Amino acid sequence: MSTVWIKTVIPCCLAPVLCLAGVAQTSSAASDTQAFCPPIAIGADVSFLPQTEASGHHFSDSRGARPGLEILREHGYGWVRLRLFVHPMTLPNDLSYTIATARQAKALGFGILLDFHYSDDWADPQHNNVPKEWARLSHAQLVDQVFAYTRDTIAQFRTAGVLPNVVQIGNEITSGMMWPDGKLPDNWNHFNGLLLAAARGVQEGSRPDKRPAIMIHIDQGGNSETTEWFFSHLIAAHVPFDIIGQSYYPWWQGSLKDLRDNLAYMAKTYRKPIIVVETAWSWKPDNYTKKRGPFDESPEGQAEFLRAVAQAVADTPDHLGKGVFWWEPAVGNDLVRRGLFDDNGKALPALDVFDGCMTPPQATPPAPHSHEYK
Repeated sequence: MSTVWIKTVIPCCLAPVLCLAGVAQTSSAASDTQAFCPPIAIGADVSFLPQTEASGHHFSDSRGARPGLEILREHGYGWVRLRLFVHPMTLPNDLSYTIATARQAKALGFGILLDFHYSDDWADPQHNNVPKEWARLSHAQLVDQVFAYTRDTIAQFRTAGVLPNVVQIGNEITSGMMWPDGKLPDNWNHFNGLLLAAARGVQEGSRPDKRPAIMIHIDQGGNSETTEWFFSHLIAAHVPFDIIGQSYYPWWQGSLKDLRDNLAYMAKTYRKPIIVVETAWSWKPDNYTKKRGPFDESPEGQAEFLRAVAQAVADTPDHLGKGVFWWEPAVGNDLVRRGLFDDNGKALPALDVFDGCMTPPQATPPAPHSHEYK
């Protein structure tokens, strides 16, 4: 699969890269005229999956037990998102682990979204610490380090034959990144400098191939006011990006209407592709034990939620809603409550939502969209 097709990132064929890969039909839903197959990319963050399977956990659907990536691929998923930490101490997602996962995914025809955390541990609006080895650097030195690290990392993915299609420069960076240097709202100039260095690193590391599309990811799926505050600063600083990424978890980011309103706002204001790059819903009681949620926390409610979010993205004005990624569908720890498999690794109804996207092999696959990035 070409790595240069992203201009509008994802209409039909991108949707799950399936029409390019010629995946055989695996569900009778594919022949159902009412099958649900929105023209967007369908993906999943599977960063814990190799570790989970290595620990002896198995996943299965109606066809039996198989590697988790294969099961996802056969249920309409065409993208994987892989997070990367600098020198993780307690998490598996270092460079070698992530490149190995990318190789497995590419062999199955997945598109690859690489998520730089620029930290040794979780980076999000509550904690976004500078990597330990970089902690004593001045701002100027940190900018140089971010550029070199990004460049060299992307180059290693390229050399391994798994240059990502999309690269996130930072994870949920609404409150900045690499604290305290780039913490917001106090350090916009430093923060913008770090993002500019990261974007330059993606450019330089991917040469002579085409540059991956750059995503800026925040956690404000249902909040147009904070979205506007954040992106107005980036645009004023001329930070280059191709795609807007948003997290959307209703218990944190508002109602489905809030999401739809913000999708419409972003499409109208920024005229860029938008991906809900993190979403999830629990299939057993979790976030709504003391109040009623917008969907039931049940296997059926989880499937209904996923269908509703995908439809909201597909309905974004001017077709600028381009994808939905489930956060960690296949795990064996406490996060299983939000996964697409039950406590025993058996597929839940939500896994079948995109079965209608499975298509028979084609003799002449449609050409992928392409764009020459400068």
